[in-house]
Amino acid sequence: MHDIKAIRQNPQTYDKAWARRGLEPQSKTILDKDILVRQALKVQQDAEAARNKASKQIGAAMGRGDKEEAERLKLEVVGAKNIIAAMGAQIDSEKAVLNDLLAGLPNLPSDTVPDGADEDENIDLRKFGTPKTFDFKPKAHDDLGAALQAPNGSMMDFETAAKMSGSRFVVLSGKLARLDRALAAMMLDIQTEEHGYTETIPPFLVKAPALYGTGQLPKFEEDLFKTTGDHYLIPTAEVSLTNIVRASIIDSEKLPIRLTAHTPCFRSEAGSAGRDTKGMIRQHQFNKVELVSIVKPEESEAEHERMIGCAEEILKRLELPYKVIELCTGDLGFGAQKTYDIEVWLPSQECYREISSVSNCGDFQARRMNARYKHAEKDNRFVHTLNGSGLAVGRTLVAVLENYQNANGSIAVPKALVPYMGGVEVID
Repeated sequence: MHDIKAIRQNPQTYDKAWARRGLEPQSKTILDKDILVRQALKVQQDAEAARNKASKQIGAAMGRGDKEEAERLKLEVVGAKNIIAAMGAQIDSEKAVLNDLLAGLPNLPSDTVPDGADEDENIDLRKFGTPKTFDFKPKAHDDLGAALQAPNGSMMDFETAAKMSGSRFVVLSGKLARLDRALAAMMLDIQTEEHGYTETIPPFLVKAPALYGTGQLPKFEEDLFKTTGDHYLIPTAEVSLTNIVRASIIDSEKLPIRLTAHTPCFRSEAGSAGRDTKGMIRQHQFNKVELVSIVKPEESEAEHERMIGCAEEILKRLELPYKVIELCTGDLGFGAQKTYDIEVWLPSQECYREISSVSNCGDFQARRMNARYKHAEKDNRFVHTLNGSGLAVGRTLVAVLENYQNANGSIAVPKALVPYMGGVEVID
């Protein structure tokens, strides 16, 4: 949510920033609606003042025995009340339109974000590791998983999942199910024991205000799964974790707050028709270890750099080749002012694919949630919020399968995961 006072003071600044995202100027539309709200508010306030004045004069007129004047004043009070009610309805209507305008506009990109039209203009920052050269043609993860057999059938079974749930679901079993659990456990251990995050088990169902707070609503409702009641399944634990501080004033000594959670995530993938229809890259349900930081404004840039390092560390421990990219303005997410993506190497596709996205949202989400902290010298200030994957468990499993595959179809277990796999070194 954007600060209407700031837009009044610096409309050109906002238009220039939105233009970097490819949007037409927005400030005139916003400020025209804001003027209507303030004009109606002025009429309402004048009517309230007239009502209060007439109400006081009624008593004086009655005291003088001037019933005619008292009746005239009573009619004046009634008229003022009608104006107050009418203006109240108009203010509510105009404010709703204004708030919808503001809620539908994306965050302003940081001045340091590179300009660009789309993902083709993102900037590669660094790489880790060298993609392995195989002496055989590497298989895709879904072919590898389908060939691995558990007592009840394939360890990666898309057909059985489709019978009960449709496409974009999978049943993992046997050692692959354990590998998924091992990855999540390792991620949580590193983030909590080494990086200072507090493990959290948040709700997987939230109501609309929580999704509004983090920016999924109202703009991206089609991407969400809604229950028959008034709950939504979380598309990411970012929603639950960030909303822990909604409508609160935090003691400054408690900042930064760093939270992590391993949760299922649910997405309709409404905008991805025809993309990654095979395998586990893009599913309606997947597991993810999420990282969320709540910090003071002056600390958010440093925290962003810290968080991307926390996510990278998982891939380093797994010895998976990856690269870090900085998103340009045209590829920036709705709520982000700056984003780094991590892409992991997939041998079957001979390219890097996204496995984590780490974003600094500034005070964009905090304004929508009314999340503030006590400032020593000034009024309470909005916190800054950051979020990122640390990592997407399913995509990490995909990367392990493809990068650690053997010619006979077996999968070597990365050394860092062997203790979490009960000593298992090979899945075959």
